[in-house]
Amino acid sequence: MFLRENLAVALLFTTAAVAVSAQPPATLPTAKRTLVRAGHVLDVKTGKLIDAQTIVVVGDKIQAITATSEVTSQSGDTVVDLSGMTVMPGLIDVHTHLTMNTEFDPYLEVTSTSAKQAINGVVNAHTTLMAGFTSVRNVGADGFTDVDLRDAINAGQIPGPHMQVSGPLIGITGGHCDDNLLPIKYHQVGDGVADGIAEVQHKVRENIKYGADLIKICATGGVLSKGDDPQASQYTLEEMQAIVADAHRLGRKVAAHAHGAQGILWATEAGVDSIEHGSYIDDAGIAAMKKHGTYLVPTLYLEDWMLEKGNLPPFYHQKMIDVSAVAKSNIKHAMQSGVKIALGTDAAVYPHGLNAHELDVYVNQLGMAPLAALQTATINAADLMGWTAKTGTLEAGKWADIIAVDKNPLDDVRVLQDVKFVMKAGVVYKGQRAKD
Repeated sequence: MFLRENLAVALLFTTAAVAVSAQPPATLPTAKRTLVRAGHVLDVKTGKLIDAQTIVVVGDKIQAITATSEVTSQSGDTVVDLSGMTVMPGLIDVHTHLTMNTEFDPYLEVTSTSAKQAINGVVNAHTTLMAGFTSVRNVGADGFTDVDLRDAINAGQIPGPHMQVSGPLIGITGGHCDDNLLPIKYHQVGDGVADGIAEVQHKVRENIKYGADLIKICATGGVLSKGDDPQASQYTLEEMQAIVADAHRLGRKVAAHAHGAQGILWATEAGVDSIEHGSYIDDAGIAAMKKHGTYLVPTLYLEDWMLEKGNLPPFYHQKMIDVSAVAKSNIKHAMQSGVKIALGTDAAVYPHGLNAHELDVYVNQLGMAPLAALQTATINAADLMGWTAKTGTLEAGKWADIIAVDKNPLDDVRVLQDVKFVMKAGVVYKGQRAKD
């Protein structure tokens, strides 16, 4: 009896299995496509302008780029008509402060809160994206507000660029990255202040613990800070070596704020991935940066804007004049000597959304070739961020980060100050809306 029951059960399951296997395989839904019909596509690797191309976007990535005559619209496709425009990859700014604004009145600085900075971030992230910058590094924010901003953008809560964030700036007591405006009775200390090898190692690990994608340090004094000298080194070579060793071991790159020549040299020898500003760079620093493959991130348009429109307290203003008197000539020399350049703006020192003015300085003041300038904001910036496989060029498999302008920016780089269309990760945020 037991044997017959087991045989019956086995026969039942076998019959069911045969019935299931006999069913036709399920048909997977076809992924929806967005067809971006481009009048001209700019290849930022070669400078070649290719006419009448269609960029096929599926999800958040580019599936293919093909002659428009070869891509027929299908049922369910969405079409974006950019047939009268020049299309290129979204721009990248590797030195922003989205949670900050141009508020250098000392009272406003000391009364700012993390909540206020978070609100700034929501506004400024949108402004930056609308300016055609689809990826940024945020290199310095109090209270890890940039971590929360990045996460909110990634979750789709608010619009903004792809972000890498550093959290609080790491610097010495009383240096550029400390809070130096209040008297001693308040015992005010910046979030990232650390002195000595053990302390800087701890601070690197703490920033990573709370969500930092990269580490930002202050190797020298700065301009918009009280009581320090932009030419003076802050961290020792040994302290910076400890910072870089921990950061690199834990998979994070290091950006070093550095104006002075000695600080630039020490930071480069310590192995940082980028020198930010570089105002007093000299031949020794240039040679070291070329040897190590270190990127220079100039932030030059801010000088023009600040000297024309800025309203700084006296203890900031004179330093701004002094640095502005030498920075462009020194950085031009570094560019001509073959130091790798990635575009950074320090947006927040001047209003967000004006980021593309930096390219105008490179081309029309420093004499950089227009294609080389565009590469600082695309290929080079993506390389510095470690995102070459994700962005920086329009290629199959990369993010569908696409902008469009009225004419070829190689003819006039200033056209990038008026971006007409922005797509980030396959979503249109500005310009020609998609049509089903």
